[in-house]
Amino acid sequence: MVENLAELTEGESARILSFTDLEMSLKFLEMGCIPGEIITLERVAPFGDPIAISVAGYLLSMRKSEAATVVIKRLNASQNK
Repeated sequence: MVENLAELTEGESARILSFTDLEMSLKFLEMGCIPGEIITLERVAPFGDPIAISVAGYLLSMRKSEAATVVIKRLNASQNK
């Protein structure tokens, strides 16, 4: 089953696998969201949008529609590094 970043809940971590939107992928790559990078969903706005993720040592805010273009693999708690 393919999952995307928009499906994570607060505190969950995942590894970026790929992107489904070429234009958005270029923006993500420029911001440090590269395949293989571990990300954590840190915060969700009161109405569910936008979200804040930690990636490459900083917080990045994005819309859920943008997050839905990031293909991920969830990590178990023991895999978080």
